[in-house]
Amino acid sequence: MNRIETKILNCFAVKEAEKNMVFAARLTQRGHIIHSMNDLMDLYNQSFTNETLTNLGELPHPAIQKFTVITLAVVGASRRFLSQITRHQNEVKFMSASLQYSNYSGEADFAIPYEIISAPSEIQALYLASCQEDMNCYDRLCKAGISHDAAGYATPQGLRNVLIISATPYQWKHMIGQRCCRRNTDEMRIVMLMIWQNLYELGPALFTPEQTGPFCQRAKCLEGKMSCEHPIDYSLLPDDILHLDYPLLCRGDAV
Repeated sequence: MNRIETKILNCFAVKEAEKNMVFAARLTQRGHIIHSMNDLMDLYNQSFTNETLTNLGELPHPAIQKFTVITLAVVGASRRFLSQITRHQNEVKFMSASLQYSNYSGEADFAIPYEIISAPSEIQALYLASCQEDMNCYDRLCKAGISHDAAGYATPQGLRNVLIISATPYQWKHMIGQRCCRRNTDEMRIVMLMIWQNLYELGPALFTPEQTGPFCQRAKCLEGKMSCEHPIDYSLLPDDILHLDYPLLCRGDAV
């Protein structure tokens, strides 16, 4: 089985987001010295430090983190993941491979839940056989003249798909903080931790654990009585959490 992969499509946007955040914050305090477009561009091109980025990220003014969209691709996540993550509609845009226009006959592959990876081989075989049985039904429906869209209702939740997500830094932080929590499904956490790792590698001062990680890692769990009561250590980076919670994945097993 192929593994889930994530990749930022417009890597330059991370640095652009940092520059726009600092520029927007400085603009609020220096409007009185801007008399021309040249003045504005001088302010826009002023240098800044990682400390400045971190300090601005802690301010209760999310608007300054909303001037750049970062677009990321996820290849191989399940239909169940798509149905969960696309609930984030505010400021976030999604596009996935369509069941209506794509023909999965003979091309289907399946995401394997982490819990099933950890189970005995006969459990894995049972899961894959069930997925393939659903796809066999899909194939028969298509050959009987049923449209791909209608036949798609027979496909399993584990069918691997492709998803494009575009969001501002502020919205990425919100999704990561919410979806890396241990109360989510393993696949959701794995994908979002991978996304956080992608973002962190390009912008460590913008996507720090203190500002981006699960809410229990930043301060305290917001779920109240629904908390898992196992907070994540504040010092852990996304790759550290992946290795800690999903050792089979990091060893190279499929998901």
